[in-house]
Amino acid sequence: MKPMMEPIVSVVIPTYKRPQLLTRCLDALIAQEMAPDAFEVIVVDDGNDADTRAAVEAVAARSALNLRYLGQPERRGPAAARNRGWRAAKSPVIGFTDDDCIPAPDWISQAVEAFRNGAQVISGRVRVPLRDQPTEYEKITSLLETAEFVTANCFCRRAALEAVGGLEERFDIAWREDSDLQFKFLEKGIPIEKRPEALILHPVRTSPWWASLKDERKNAYDALLYKRHPRLFRERIPRYLGLVTLYYAVVISFLVGVGLGLAGEPRGASAAFGVWAVCMVVLVGMRLQRSDWAPASFVPVLMTSVLTPFLSVYWRLYGAFKYRTLYW
Repeated sequence: MKPMMEPIVSVVIPTYKRPQLLTRCLDALIAQEMAPDAFEVIVVDDGNDADTRAAVEAVAARSALNLRYLGQPERRGPAAARNRGWRAAKSPVIGFTDDDCIPAPDWISQAVEAFRNGAQVISGRVRVPLRDQPTEYEKITSLLETAEFVTANCFCRRAALEAVGGLEERFDIAWREDSDLQFKFLEKGIPIEKRPEALILHPVRTSPWWASLKDERKNAYDALLYKRHPRLFRERIPRYLGLVTLYYAVVISFLVGVGLGLAGEPRGASAAFGVWAVCMVVLVGMRLQRSDWAPASFVPVLMTSVLTPFLSVYWRLYGAFKYRTLYW
C-alpha cells in the first residue's frame, strides 16, 4: 500500500448546522486542480450536529478528499472553531474558508504558488454575485468584495498563526475576528500579500427582510476591535461617520420629541419630530438608491430604516460599556 504524503496545505472550514452549504463547499474542494492527496480539509462543527457529521461522512465516502471532522463540545463561534482546526492541522500552511463559500478550481494551487515564492500570509479575492435589485442584507454582504482581509479566503503559515496566538475567541460571532487577526499580523511585522487570483465565490443566502436588523448586534464587536487596536481601527476600518451621525440624529431627535411631548411642550416636541422626519427622509432615500420603488422592496426598506438607527446606537453603546472603551 502506497503511504499517504503529508499535505502541503490544510483547509479549515468552521460550520454550524448548514450541511447543504457545507456539501457545496466540499464539492468545490473535490474539484480543485491540485491532487486530493496534496491537501487536507478539516471541518470544525460548532454545532456538533448529526446531520453535519453525516454530510461530511457522505462526501468522504464518495470522494478521494482527505477529510476530517471535528465536533466542538459546545458552541463557541467561528474564531474558536478555526483555532481548533489549524492547531489540529498537519500542514505548515493553513487555508481558511467558510461553509457558504465556493472556492475556484485553482484556489489552492494559487495559494501554494504564493507560498513557494516566500509569502507568509495571503489574502485572496471574494466575489459576491448580486441580483439587479439587491436587498439591504445583500448590499451589506457584498462589502466582502472590498474588505482588506477576510477569513472566508486567506492562507497563513502555521508559524505566523503561532506568533500571534491564533484568532481572538472573544469575537464569538462571524464579525471582526478576521480584522483582529489581520491587525495582529501587522503589529508583529508579518506581511500580508494580496493574491486576487485565489478566488472564492460567496453567494448571498436567501434571508428574511429583517436579516439586516439582526446583524446590527455586530456593532458591539467593533468596540472590542477598537479597544484592542485603536490606531489600526482608525486607519483601516472604513469610516461611515456620516451614516452613524445620521443614526444618532434619528434616535436623539425622536427621544427628545417623546420627552418634550410627555413634558407638555408640544411646540418643542413638534420641532424635534420635524428633525426626526427630515433625517428619516434622508436615510430612506440613501437606502433606496440601489432598490426599486415596488411595494415588495419599498416597504422592507422603510421598516428597516425606522428600526436600524435604534438598534445600531443600542449595540454601539452596549459594546462601549461591555468592553469599557470610549467608542460610539
